[in-house]
Amino acid sequence: MRVSHVIAQLSPSTERREPLVTAQELTRTQSNPAKVAFASFIGTAIEWYDFFLFGAAATLVFNEQFFPTLSPAAGTLASFATFGVAFAARPLGGLVFGHFGDRAGRKKMLVFSLLLMGVGTVAIGLLPTYDQIGIAAPALLVVVRFIQGFAVGGEWGGAVLLAVEHAPPERKAFYGSWPQAGVPAGLVLSSSAFFAVELLPAESVADWGWRLPFLASVVLVALGLYIRLQVIESPDFVQVQEARSVSSFPLGDLLRHAKKPLLVGMFTQAAANVPFYVVTVFVLSYGPQELGVSRGVVLSCLILACVLDIFTIPYVAMLSDRFGKRNSLLAGSVYMAAIAFPFFWLFDSGSTPLILVAMILVVTVGHAVTYSAIAGFLAGLFQAEYRYTGASTAYQIGGMVTSGPAPFVAAALFAGAGESWVISAYIAGACVVTFLALLAVPSHHTEEQRRIS
Repeated sequence: MRVSHVIAQLSPSTERREPLVTAQELTRTQSNPAKVAFASFIGTAIEWYDFFLFGAAATLVFNEQFFPTLSPAAGTLASFATFGVAFAARPLGGLVFGHFGDRAGRKKMLVFSLLLMGVGTVAIGLLPTYDQIGIAAPALLVVVRFIQGFAVGGEWGGAVLLAVEHAPPERKAFYGSWPQAGVPAGLVLSSSAFFAVELLPAESVADWGWRLPFLASVVLVALGLYIRLQVIESPDFVQVQEARSVSSFPLGDLLRHAKKPLLVGMFTQAAANVPFYVVTVFVLSYGPQELGVSRGVVLSCLILACVLDIFTIPYVAMLSDRFGKRNSLLAGSVYMAAIAFPFFWLFDSGSTPLILVAMILVVTVGHAVTYSAIAGFLAGLFQAEYRYTGASTAYQIGGMVTSGPAPFVAAALFAGAGESWVISAYIAGACVVTFLALLAVPSHHTEEQRRIS
């Protein structure tokens, strides 16, 4: 036993003690940033696969299976509204998981969130339809969608913090972007699953085929759990534990010390979320219904753009480590606003090559420049003692405000105006919100924030 250890044991107890094993020593001897980031990527991809399945199903089959008494347009709006229920649950999940993640550790919460998401997703695959149990069917659909939202609300904060807190200071954005890349990866998986289902006869899809992607989640969740259980706890959380500075009430500390960073973090995401959910959810029904473009064409273009996005996210994050996360996000909001109108000019042409170009502009490039640095940026806004709570709350409330309503708002705007330019204006307005929020952040943070960000 080291002399310093013996002295520490004999010394009078204090509220804070020097850690016996520093976070730096733990990182050098036990952790592998790439391995941790990969585990975060895999788990996040699986959770977002489960989450995005609902969006695809809401567009393609839920209006008929759960809202058959409504007109096609009203049924689609009802499906989108149900899709948005999860975004109301996400802040609650962020608060609950954040509280226990700051007190008990990031890893434990990540394992539980993955299990909970799997339960909700498989339950959707087993739900009876409106024809079988009547109004109880859409009610149950809302309940399990709420469970999905609660689970993903706790997932994001833990996944990105494990990756960011294990990473060396000069690679925070890069490794933090790996779980961010799990979002398009999950979308690729869910879109591919429904693309395969669409190859079945229409009667089979309506009868049982739509359930298969949800039931297949069992296998993916088992894989994700195996990988996540191999990861060690975050060095920053271990340091907080050893220093005996674990917060007894992280939310209270957050509201006392970081109200402005919390607000900034919420609105920073508008430029990424609004266009992403308009393109990945709303246009899946807009293309076939308004332009006569087959769902297969739209899904194929979306899948390809998302595959490329998996690689552009970490690449842009490397640039963010070099030029600054705030600067990267500012540039991203300007870019996304600039292509909001060209996207629909290209998409409305109905030409498959131009639709693909439109998808690449928004999903492959636009999503990367507005989203890749968010993990490192949000982590840098909050102290380690309440970082899980702060990052999760900012991200999930921001998601509730900007992501969940986006498909519904886009559908309502188009129904009112009958032209796509109003949706482009909606996207551009969201980018202005992000730009102004980022300007409220000083170009230099405190010493603790600079160490993380």
